[in-house]
Amino acid sequence: MAYKIEFIPDAEKDFEGLDRSLKKEAAKKINALSENPFLGKPLGNKLGMDLTGFYKLYFHKKKYRVVYRILRDYVEVVEIFGVGKRDKEEIYKVVAKRLKRFLSHN
Repeated sequence: MAYKIEFIPDAEKDFEGLDRSLKKEAAKKINALSENPFLGKPLGNKLGMDLTGFYKLYFHKKKYRVVYRILRDYVEVVEIFGVGKRDKEEIYKVVAKRLKRFLSHN
């Protein structure tokens, strides 16, 4: 079964902001999620941020992360919430802020 890949708008900007070689590596990993969304490792409570239900997928020698969750409505969907550097857990902080904003609008 192929899963549909969707980016939230901010994560799409993250992806587009990567340089060409990083974008190619990230795209390869993200495309692999369409066949197996469980390639990433589950996140939970990360530095006081509740990211339960999200997964992280490494690329570029584990220096970058794709943070995503799996949605199960009518179609199985992998929703990308962030793509960015691992440095100082920054991508998790970004995703936590986006999640808070996302939940307040729904």
